[in-house]
Amino acid sequence: MAAVEPEPVRPSVPVIPPPPARPPAVPGPSHPETPSTTGTAPAFQPLFADAPGLNWAGSGDSRSSAWAAQPPVPQPPVPRLPVALPPVAVSSDESAESAESAELPLTERDIELIRASLAVVEPVADRATAHFYALLFLRHPEVRSLFPAAMDVQRDRLFRTLLAAARGAEDPAELRARMSALGRGHRRYGTLTGHYAPVGECLVQALARYAGSRWGDDTELAWRRAYRLISTIMIEAAEEDARTSPPWWQGEVVRHERRTRDVAVLTVRPDQAYPFRAGQYCSLETPWWPRVWRHYSFASAPRPDGLLTFHVKAVQAGWVSNALVHRAAPGDVLRLGPAAGAMTVDHAAGTDLLCLGGGTGIAPIRALVEEAAEHGGPGRSVEVFYGARHAAELYELDALRGLEGRLPWLTVRPVLSGTGPAEGALTGELPEVVGRFGPWSGREAVLSGPPAMVRRGVGVLLRMGLPAERIRHDLVGERASG
Repeated sequence: MAAVEPEPVRPSVPVIPPPPARPPAVPGPSHPETPSTTGTAPAFQPLFADAPGLNWAGSGDSRSSAWAAQPPVPQPPVPRLPVALPPVAVSSDESAESAESAELPLTERDIELIRASLAVVEPVADRATAHFYALLFLRHPEVRSLFPAAMDVQRDRLFRTLLAAARGAEDPAELRARMSALGRGHRRYGTLTGHYAPVGECLVQALARYAGSRWGDDTELAWRRAYRLISTIMIEAAEEDARTSPPWWQGEVVRHERRTRDVAVLTVRPDQAYPFRAGQYCSLETPWWPRVWRHYSFASAPRPDGLLTFHVKAVQAGWVSNALVHRAAPGDVLRLGPAAGAMTVDHAAGTDLLCLGGGTGIAPIRALVEEAAEHGGPGRSVEVFYGARHAAELYELDALRGLEGRLPWLTVRPVLSGTGPAEGALTGELPEVVGRFGPWSGREAVLSGPPAMVRRGVGVLLRMGLPAERIRHDLVGERASG
């Protein structure tokens, strides 16, 4: 008698809890000494506080206490803008004159001095960065809790960003846009107004040590003016942002699906209303690596139930990506920074779209297709080229085919660059395959995926005559996904 094969155990589909009926009020500014402008906004409280993986990393947590040199003591209110660095140790008259000079706007001469000192510092930036953090943590141990325990990624990020900002100080509009975004983003680390002066003090001293003969009183004054400008922009942006949104959102994982060996799709329920647009991304922090944030694109357009979807690929030695793919499970709680990125589309214009998505870069492409289906005008055409090395890595192809079957204006073309079965797929590197089609004049192009693919894709489209202003991507250094 033949043995009866047992029925396969089917994984249970988690029940997604309903979204909150009414999100809590948006908190006021994060500075405790600043009274609320309305007098009615309650302190921010998450809607869930007992999820298995709930993490807390910030002022007052166990890590912060461990790093603190002594128990916290009450501090006087931190003065609001303008922010000035501590004056150099000179006579009272000279000190007052120096402080007044530091508050003057940057001049062309200041920018020349900054560039000259940068030329000397940049070849030894690693040593200057290490010296900067040594000064900061030794003299101001209270700020150590704002940084991750391992500084491998963070070590150059802040210092190099400040150097890049100073280099670009001659372009006020670009500087304000970049530093405002950075100031808003720093809120998730618990950064307050009072932290900027110690950072600036240590920055100037690190530069003085490594700028050699290019350093003098005039150069120091130029850097103090530049840092005052940078910090003022960041603080103003953070304080303005604090009036309309929290520094971060908490999001409970309600579904975790493994699509391939190293790719997972996570569905997250934020604890209050989360505004974003298709094509944008946000930073995520896991309970297992406090203060280590990585950027991931939204894989769906805004939904009525408020749920968010992310595609995550585990990369070698990637702390956050491996935790999200191999360890996260329903019930764990992540922290989410605010939505960012300019890879959005004006659907009212009705421009035809060309979309290139490689690997998990298909996530924002799918979100844009969903948004176009809801808000796009009639007559629009959307071409999606979805690339991977092997057929098994086209994990989102069936879902895109389903959309293609319902949306007559959507065309999906899978592209495989590696060996193996390629039934129904184009073969070759994604940018070159796109170049075989077209022409693409009159379209707006969106590219998302590995940096090398995006760069090559941009080059192909430019050579085909597509203007640079019609090509959108978020290929920036901050978008590390490890």
